[in-house]
Amino acid sequence: MSAPEGRADRPAPARGDEAGEQADAAPVFDRHLVLEQLGGWRGMVDATLPTIAFIVANSLDGLRTGIWAALAAALLVFLLRLVRRESVQQAISGLFAVGIAVAIAAFTGQARDFYVPGIIRNAGLAVVLLGSVALRRPLVGVIAEFLAPSHLGSMASHRHSVPGLRGRVDRARAVLNPSARDPETGRATPDPDPELPWREDPRLLRAYGWLTVLWGVVFLVRAAVQWYLYLGSENSDATDLGVVSLLLGLPVTAVEIVVTLWVVSRLHRHRVEKPGAARA
Repeated sequence: MSAPEGRADRPAPARGDEAGEQADAAPVFDRHLVLEQLGGWRGMVDATLPTIAFIVANSLDGLRTGIWAALAAALLVFLLRLVRRESVQQAISGLFAVGIAVAIAAFTGQARDFYVPGIIRNAGLAVVLLGSVALRRPLVGVIAEFLAPSHLGSMASHRHSVPGLRGRVDRARAVLNPSARDPETGRATPDPDPELPWREDPRLLRAYGWLTVLWGVVFLVRAAVQWYLYLGSENSDATDLGVVSLLLGLPVTAVEIVVTLWVVSRLHRHRVEKPGAARA
């Protein structure tokens, strides 16, 4: 019986080759999967629903009602994701975070303590972000180069060249889902090594540094404003603290994301055009 077509000329792999293939089969980070787990814009909106429920219910009928409303909203988000067969990782994290917040508020009997985890989180993120700049490893750059490595050049692709800011965001969205896969195994394939690491490119390092400072300062301002309002909200429904927390949350984050995507798209085009100009 003849060997199946395509296999006749294929030599049997030696043991050394098998070991090499196993070594090459090291796990490759799948950026597309990471972004799916983050939940996108819907995930950001879902994360605000328990806080909105708490603010409204607490202002209308007191702390106990606010606690139950927040828990119900977080549980509803979780169940909706289950029904839609979407990723529930962020919903589980949100349910856990809301559980901690309502537990603190229930223990102290103070509505303002519902926002304590958020204040601590904002302050901690500010320290981490600004500290990464001081260490010359700006965190925005680390994340951006993981999700959309600038040396791949996808953001500068002409097929995504839609004029204006919307076009830049579209190109950014296109490059943030670049998971090339091995047709045989279906696994994400590793990216090619860059000619110049991004931390050795002064323009990239400087821009990522300023973006990281932007995010760090915003988190710091959030924490400072929330703490100021927290100190003045003792024995009250803390509605002003909740409303300000919402206003400084999703709307400001959306603006930061648009600015970050715009800057990153410009950086990627700069990184791609330099080798092209040299070859010309």
